[in-house]
Amino acid sequence: MVTDLDISPIKDIYPFEARYAKIKGYDYHYVDEGSGDPIVMVHGNPTWSFLFRRLVADLGDSYRVVAPDHLGFGLSDKPSNIPYRLETHIDNFEEFMLSLDLEDVTLLVHDWGGPIALGFAVRHPEKVKRLIITNTAAFASVQIPWRLALCKTPWLGWKLMVDMNLFIKKALTTTVEKPLAENVKLGYTLPFKNKADRMAIGKFVQDIPMKPEHPSFEVLLGVEHGLWMFRDTPVSVIWGMRDWCFTPDFLERWIDIFPHADILKLKQAGHWLFEDAHEDIAPFIRHFVESS
Repeated sequence: MVTDLDISPIKDIYPFEARYAKIKGYDYHYVDEGSGDPIVMVHGNPTWSFLFRRLVADLGDSYRVVAPDHLGFGLSDKPSNIPYRLETHIDNFEEFMLSLDLEDVTLLVHDWGGPIALGFAVRHPEKVKRLIITNTAAFASVQIPWRLALCKTPWLGWKLMVDMNLFIKKALTTTVEKPLAENVKLGYTLPFKNKADRMAIGKFVQDIPMKPEHPSFEVLLGVEHGLWMFRDTPVSVIWGMRDWCFTPDFLERWIDIFPHADILKLKQAGHWLFEDAHEDIAPFIRHFVESS
């Protein structure tokens, strides 16, 4: 069980109480700190709630900050017998959110957390008060970086990501502009020490739907087509402009979808923008929530 994972080496930078919901019979870990209006932060691949640790600490004095780990990630269980498709992740997140019975939610999404959390939002728009979008996509795209294309290659991609653990190892340097401290690197890698613990990482990359015949393509289109429901919802878009994966072209697409959005462009931040520019992001979020 992942719930037995010893996180004492990172407890000084990730000091939160571990909480668990039962989702499909598995332990679904989440952080739940503070009180007030709920801000739910949803991670992507290959991260976990650790990505948001400083936001949780900073915003927990004024808000109820919730940050779950998808099944297969972080301190959640990593079952081998579930499909790890976009629709499955949306279903799991939906079950989790309904179990907490949150209202007037501010959703903060990153990477795969975008289509997952926005998939929930499209199903339950009445529960969503604000959207904070960061370096993600929730719409069909023909753009894919060569690194991801290589990882989607049958057999070779699985060997690189799961057997050799290169997806995480490379992410520690290629997703940031500022070098990560050693204890932060440990925090990102700790839950993924064994091949069995990295299966969901490989499955996420395989699940990137580039063609209509892909099993998750229609699900992604459903999320994309539902975004219109939030045309009057307060939206902010915070973007690491040096992201090689979700390039500024994706930011422009979000601006087309939500022309009323508040925009924060972080010129010196990469894909893991929370590591590069936390000092700019935290006050921007606080002001956005308080003023909308």
